[in-house]
Amino acid sequence: MKTILIVDDEEDIAELLSFNLRQSGYRVVSACDGVQAMACVRQDKPDLIILDWMLPRMDGVEVCKALRADPNLQHIAILMLSAKGEEIDKVLAIELGADDYLTKPFGMRELIARVKALLRRSQGSQKDRDSSAGILRSGALVIDVDKHEVTIDQIIVSLTKTEFDLLFSLAQSPKRVFNRQQLLSKVWGNDFYGDDRVVDVHIRRLRSKIEGVTKTPYIKTVRGVGYILY
Repeated sequence: MKTILIVDDEEDIAELLSFNLRQSGYRVVSACDGVQAMACVRQDKPDLIILDWMLPRMDGVEVCKALRADPNLQHIAILMLSAKGEEIDKVLAIELGADDYLTKPFGMRELIARVKALLRRSQGSQKDRDSSAGILRSGALVIDVDKHEVTIDQIIVSLTKTEFDLLFSLAQSPKRVFNRQQLLSKVWGNDFYGDDRVVDVHIRRLRSKIEGVTKTPYIKTVRGVGYILY
């Protein structure tokens, strides 16, 4: 049974989410602020977190950043909730490491569908990596699939689960151009509900981390087409 952590200080929303997720077969735990959420993460080890943006003590942005900065926790899927519906807010949430973003108010069926999609994606990407276990190389860039580790000239590049899956997908077919929809299908799954520009945001983050170690432009943009790994 998959465990989902709900982090929301609005009690009625948290109760509604808990009821519907339990009805859908999930184990549910709850937290009402960011500090409590971090404690729950370490204690309950959830598979997915439904994280409200606005929280007391430690807001959702800080929680998201803390999770993605911890190698032991950065694999957990995060669905960010917010009353903010502007595009810049959605981009910021993704840049901080959220896997998906849902604007309040939302339909319960849509939320459940997104939860199922994120969990399927998490399980599916692990199976894909297991079936291709080993080492992938591109120049000085090395992807150790078994260790879930990326290095450049033996320097570790700390990546989130999504960033690793994206790089892994590109590295499986080096020098092949992938468009957004192909990468969405490989990394996020065919049932992804969000904006396809999420690919651009994660590519930008991935490039930034790689360029923090080396100036070699491993991931290149083919204008009007997509992305390629050299």
